[in-house]
Amino acid sequence: MAKKAVFLDRDGVLNVEAGYIHDVEDLQLIPNVAKAVKKINDSGFFCCLVSNQSGPARGYYPDSHVKALHQRLEHLLWQEAQAKLDALYYCPYLSPQAGGVNPEFTYWGTWRKPNTGMLVAAAWEHNLDLKGSFMVGDKATDVDLAHNAGLTGILVTTGYGTKVMGGQYQHKTHPDYIASDLSEAVDWILQC
Repeated sequence: MAKKAVFLDRDGVLNVEAGYIHDVEDLQLIPNVAKAVKKINDSGFFCCLVSNQSGPARGYYPDSHVKALHQRLEHLLWQEAQAKLDALYYCPYLSPQAGGVNPEFTYWGTWRKPNTGMLVAAAWEHNLDLKGSFMVGDKATDVDLAHNAGLTGILVTTGYGTKVMGGQYQHKTHPDYIASDLSEAVDWILQC
């Protein structure tokens, strides 16, 4: 039987939006997100990170740095609330037109949100029911990803969410629900 999932963007949803994080120690959780992730864990939903991380393609840092950031993220979630991510997917790729310069990571790919590659890979590898799943993000591309894959799309107003809703970042979007933060989003999901 396929499992339902809650897919989470990283920056601005789990950790404080700080642009490209060059020092691993600068990755800091948004207040109460660890408890929210623990609620997802306890509910039986599969909890999965899906994140665009173009730093390697832009030549800002190596792919190993993204992995180190994710290790810190997982450590902080566990330390604060014994919360865990069941899987992590991220896209280090970026087309040349969008700013990619590192040949190893510079090309158009199906994993870059709002394309559905990360969700399809997760569903295939972990037997997930995408139609019954949720995507929580702070960008229009997160909501677009949800709708492109048939998920319920939730926009949080942490990170870039307020600017997205005001039309000052990316483009206007139509989330299925708007939450002040991940805690509110998870509470709403669990009532659906």
